[in-house]
Amino acid sequence: MIKPGILASGISGNLGFLVDYLVVAGGGGGGDGNSSGGGGGAGGLRCTVTATGGGGSLESALVLSAGVNYTVTIGAGGAGSNTGAGAAGNNSVFSTITSTGGGFGGAGGGFVGVSTNGGAGGAGGGAGGYGASGTGFTGGSATPSGQGFAGGNGQTGPTNYRGAGGGGGAGVAGTAGSGATGGAGGNGVATSISGSSVSYGGGGGGGENTNGAAASGGTGGGGNSQGGGPSLSGTVNTGGGGGGGCGSSNSGGAGGSGIVILKYPDTQTITIGGGLTGSTGSPSGGYKVTTITAGTGNVSWA
Repeated sequence: MIKPGILASGISGNLGFLVDYLVVAGGGGGGDGNSSGGGGGAGGLRCTVTATGGGGSLESALVLSAGVNYTVTIGAGGAGSNTGAGAAGNNSVFSTITSTGGGFGGAGGGFVGVSTNGGAGGAGGGAGGYGASGTGFTGGSATPSGQGFAGGNGQTGPTNYRGAGGGGGAGVAGTAGSGATGGAGGNGVATSISGSSVSYGGGGGGGENTNGAAASGGTGGGGNSQGGGPSLSGTVNTGGGGGGGCGSSNSGGAGGSGIVILKYPDTQTITIGGGLTGSTGSPSGGYKVTTITAGTGNVSWA
C-alpha cells in the first residue's frame, strides 16, 4: 500500500512524492523623504497548508522526484530610505514556485518635497504622506494577485496632516493614513506547515507627522513606524515590510528576509546544497520539515 504523500509516477518504475511548501519573499523597505514615508509591503506568500496569501485557495503540493536538483532562493528584504521611497523586496523561489518581493513604501513629501505612491509587489507598499492640501497618493497594488494585498493610501488634507499609508500584508490590506497618523500595516497569514501556527507576511506601519502617533506593523513581522528614531525593520525570515520613516532624521525600516519551508514524507532524505542555510527537524507523523532561511542553491532528495 502506498504511504500518504507518495505517488506512483509510472516513469521507469520510479516513485514521485508530494512536497508541501511555504514560500515567502522579502518584504519591501519603508520610505521617508523629509516627512512621513509609506510602510513597506509584505513579501508575497504562497502556501499549501492552512492558508495562503491574497485570500485565495490553497496552493497545490508539488510532485517531485528523487535525485533531481530543485532551486531554492531566499529573497532579501528591501532597504529602508531616509531620502525618498524605500526599495522593493526580492523574490523567493522553490522549484517552479516564485513569490514576489514586497512593494516599496512611498516617499513622504513634507513641506517641500513631493510624495509618491507605494510600489506594487507581492503585497503593495503604503503611499507617502502628502505635504500639502489636495489629492493624496495611492498605495501600491498586489501584483501578481493571490500573494498579498494592496498598501494603504496617504492622507489627503492640509500640510500639517500627512499620515502615510501602511504596507499591505499577506492577509489584509494596509490602512490609509488618517490626519497626522500613519496607517497600520496589514496583517499576515498564519500557517501550521512547521507543526505549529506561525504568522508571516505583515505589512509595515505608515510613517506619521511629528504631531501624530506611530503606526503598528501587521502581525507576521511587519515593522512599526516610530517618531523618536529610525522606524523598525520587518522581522527576519517573515517577509515583513519595514515601517515608514517619520521626519527627515528618521529613516524607514528595511524589509524582513523571506523563508522557504518544505514538508515531505519521512521516507525521503533531503540534501541542502552549498549556498543555502537550512535545517531539518525530527520526523513527526510520517513527515519531515525542512526550513531554509538564507541563500541560493539546490535541494534534492534520495
